[in-house]
Amino acid sequence: MATLLLIDSSVFPEGGSASRAVTAAFRKTWEEQHPDGTVIHRDLAADPLPHLDAVAASAGFSDPATHTPEQQAAFALRTQLAEELEQADAIVIGAPMYNFTIPSTLKAWLDQVIIMGRTIGENASAKGKPVVVVASRGGSYAPGTPREPFEYVQNYLEAVLNGGFGLEVEFIVPELTMAPSNPAMAELVPLFETSRAKAHEQAEAKAKELVARFAA
Repeated sequence: MATLLLIDSSVFPEGGSASRAVTAAFRKTWEEQHPDGTVIHRDLAADPLPHLDAVAASAGFSDPATHTPEQQAAFALRTQLAEELEQADAIVIGAPMYNFTIPSTLKAWLDQVIIMGRTIGENASAKGKPVVVVASRGGSYAPGTPREPFEYVQNYLEAVLNGGFGLEVEFIVPELTMAPSNPAMAELVPLFETSRAKAHEQAEAKAKELVARFAA
């Protein structure tokens, strides 16, 4: 049975979140195709992780036998998060763009789960696993658009997830999500609707593809 690690970071509930709507579509298709599988869901907005501090950081670079009680507690969380990543066969991450970058809660997860010599490094423990990132954004930062230079979500996550963890990264990008609520973007609503529909189709297709891969 395959395990899916699903990470949501939007501050909005599914009904008001473009990224959650797409990750939910992926999960629904995954569970329909693989009802005996396991889904580990981390909702970083509902249950945020602590930001990495000196205690947790220092624990990652010292011998566990020398850890203080505080380091032991902090590193236990980091170990749990690393194990969730390692036990997953596939990962889906909802990463909406906030102020040109990822939510701080998602950055906190990354900082906690990055453990040099374990999840990061020459023999990264989750290397090769597929990860689908739903990188929603209110406007468009696609190549050739005026805001292309401000695209710090895909560029950053490609560097960390692929360059760091060694994961097999694929992006689904629902864009122009502010069009329905911003009068200045009213003429872009049809493009938003097309982008939204495409994102849902991509999520469902990718879920089926991954289930088929693990079933083979």
